[in-house]
Amino acid sequence: MTQGSEFAAFVGLDWEETKHAVCVLPAAGGTPQHTEVEQTAAGLAAWVAELRERFGGRLVAVCLEQSRGALVYALLQYEFLVLHPINPKQLCDYRQALYPSGAKSDPNDAELLARFLRDHSDKVRAWHPDDPITRGLRLLTEQRRKWVEDRVALTNELQQRLKESYPLALELTTGELCGEAILNLLEKFPSQRELQRASPRQLEKHLPKRRRVADDPPAEQLLRERIAGIRAALPMTTDAPVLDHARLAVSHLVLMIRAANRAITECERKIKELFIQHPDCQLFSSFPGAGEVMAPRLAAAFGTDRNKFDDAQEIQQFSGIAPVTKTSGKTRVVYMRWACPKFLRQTFHEFARCSTKFSTWAKAYVDMRKARGHKYHAIIRALAFKWQRILFRCWKNHEAYDENRYLQRLRASGSEIVRFLPPQQVQLT
Repeated sequence: MTQGSEFAAFVGLDWEETKHAVCVLPAAGGTPQHTEVEQTAAGLAAWVAELRERFGGRLVAVCLEQSRGALVYALLQYEFLVLHPINPKQLCDYRQALYPSGAKSDPNDAELLARFLRDHSDKVRAWHPDDPITRGLRLLTEQRRKWVEDRVALTNELQQRLKESYPLALELTTGELCGEAILNLLEKFPSQRELQRASPRQLEKHLPKRRRVADDPPAEQLLRERIAGIRAALPMTTDAPVLDHARLAVSHLVLMIRAANRAITECERKIKELFIQHPDCQLFSSFPGAGEVMAPRLAAAFGTDRNKFDDAQEIQQFSGIAPVTKTSGKTRVVYMRWACPKFLRQTFHEFARCSTKFSTWAKAYVDMRKARGHKYHAIIRALAFKWQRILFRCWKNHEAYDENRYLQRLRASGSEIVRFLPPQQVQLT
């Protein structure tokens, strides 16, 4: 981290949508200087040029409450500005400590940010952006996750509309509601009445295909039976307003889910293209359960700067996987850490869950903790905590993960996890 003595000034920047309150504290001393900067390219450029001229191009520390967004992206292009993003809760607690009355204003917050950075520079980490590939992976993986969540919400709504007025479609579904087969059917027949009035040829063309098993009747007979079942199906309701509303909703939900599918597919294609170019592609792909989805997210979480984290504990705490402990007298409370980047915590949590399907020791660890009566998600967080130490060491040493090597270490150390390994793994030496 850049030392505070190297800075010519400390700047607090309380950002808003259209203009930002700014406070400049020269390192040499003097009164705080307040100003406002418009959130425009010209306004920011003029302010930065004035700052550069005033301090002769020397380093200037800037403290603000975000690590991304239009303002941060605009300031990144100026090499003499060293950004120090902080959690909004830090500023809130700092303000409350100095002003118990709760008084608040943008200029005052800007000054508090500048003073906090000047007086507690050892508590704030300077933010250095990752390489373009890592930044691209971070933005794309977060966007993909958001679109997936949007699609889940849309499919849940579609399922509810079908339950109310078109349960026959759910009976014909052979996969998820976001699959092309069921979307094709609903696009062609957005109501049960339209489906039941369709000709046999139309039904043969649009009905979702079913996987045949050995004792199934011939294909023609199976199709006749399916068509007969469709014709005989009773409607859930005959209430015209409900049916009209459901038909409209189904028609447009299908269009929105298709749009989400296209967006997710395009996003995944770009993630794959970027991840192949990432220097640690093979390293993060070597972890069990990483796959095409989680490996790019892990690469984005760590980046390529090996000096970003000094030890595994830093990323455990920063990601929110490490718990928080409060002790006072005889009281000791351990609880989940909430002040953290939520997507980053989600990344490690989901990777740990996926790893239980491919890693024998991870599955054994979950079984061990279940035997102790622990709750599932608490177990997964604890597993993610262990994985972070392994991930950090492999990342730091530029080494791919080796499952057998780790199993040997567990046996050598006499870990309790060994007792929960499959018999064939326990017998190996």
